[in-house]
Amino acid sequence: MADLNAIFKAYDIRGIYPREIDAEAARAVGAAFARFALDEGGPVPEILVGRDMRPSGEELAEAFSDGVRAQGVDVVDLGLASTDLVYFASGSRDAPGAMFTASHNPAQYNGIKFCLAGARPVGTDTGLAVVRELAERGLPAVATPGGASRVDLLGAFADHVRSFVDVSRFRPLKVVADTANGMGGLVVPAVFDALPFDLEILYPELDGTFPNHPADPIQPENQRDLRVRVREVGADIGFAFDGDADRVFVVDEAGNGLSGSVTTAMVAAGVLRKEPGGTVLHNLICSKVVPEVVREHGGTPIRTKVGHSFIKAEMAATGAVFGGEHSAHYYFRDNYRADSGLIAAMMVLERLCAGDEPMSVVRAPYDRYADSGEINTQVDDPNAVIDAIAAEFAASHPTAAQDRLDGLTVDLGSWWFNLRPSNTEPLLRLNLEARDRDECDTHTSELLHLITTKG
Repeated sequence: MADLNAIFKAYDIRGIYPREIDAEAARAVGAAFARFALDEGGPVPEILVGRDMRPSGEELAEAFSDGVRAQGVDVVDLGLASTDLVYFASGSRDAPGAMFTASHNPAQYNGIKFCLAGARPVGTDTGLAVVRELAERGLPAVATPGGASRVDLLGAFADHVRSFVDVSRFRPLKVVADTANGMGGLVVPAVFDALPFDLEILYPELDGTFPNHPADPIQPENQRDLRVRVREVGADIGFAFDGDADRVFVVDEAGNGLSGSVTTAMVAAGVLRKEPGGTVLHNLICSKVVPEVVREHGGTPIRTKVGHSFIKAEMAATGAVFGGEHSAHYYFRDNYRADSGLIAAMMVLERLCAGDEPMSVVRAPYDRYADSGEINTQVDDPNAVIDAIAAEFAASHPTAAQDRLDGLTVDLGSWWFNLRPSNTEPLLRLNLEARDRDECDTHTSELLHLITTKG
């Protein structure tokens, strides 16, 4: 069996098929997840299993399901699905779920995202470590295996997504969506059906070999085709989805992209118009525009660590109505506190349809700062480099605020940066923001030189 230590990450399972993740490993993990779900207490009537379009997904999902059934738990096969469809299934059916996907990773990868009943997250600190230990130990089969059935929830999911907006306010618009041969090719048409939009989809064929470009829209080069097409056809807006369609990036009518932070701020404003005084979460690498906009709209911003398990737990603790990450994950309380790129897309369209201004004008109030994007640097000891840079700034900028909520954040007023170690590689991730592009580029160069020097 594949080395389980190599594929268990902080928030999910992910590895190269079949070298790192194979059917035997999937079967062991299925049994372990079923046992973990049972041990969490309460009845577990079923475990929901969905998969994306990767060629290895069918074999791995089938083996996983065999492992679940061997523990006496029923399996409900959701078939091809987006990750947010699986979260919807888990929430609406109050059952644990497993989604076979490697999200934006290349074709040779596959993996599993888990949730407990009600779409509650499963990460290292909330059960994933237990699942790994049980899978490594191996579990004997029970006397009576669980059953198997299949359900199609695509229509119900589409209805759920549309319920977050007033569709009567929509007006005819030209929309281009790049689904990158990922699961957006299934769910995007279903959600847009019967809406007054002229929808064009780039690369709608479900093809886990990604023949056109990687399904990783956070990289600007993977938005290039969308930006060109939006300008070519005179579209009002464009959307770029990742491989499992739980994230979305927005492109305006001029072909210019919105960062995840700008979209977070825009959606937060829309949520707070409907629920005045609500609490909104944002992770610590989001732009300062997010808490500024939340306060301007009468809400309460709360800063969190990076990662869906942290945000979902904080949403549950605070009753937050919405949360966003710079990586284009958008979480909604009424979506079982789970993230959905499609719900965010609907809310952006609702805002665009509220007036006659183009998207470039609608976005303008939220474009307040310049950012570096996330820059990765390989170093031998990430934590040692973080400590050294913290000491350097404490000495050279003694009045600058520092915190260690997640890595190191230093706020120098007109600019700030965060350095975080990767969970899986010897990398430091730098995010920096400043008042304008020149200041951002200058300080980014300074930080990268400092990281190289200290590393």
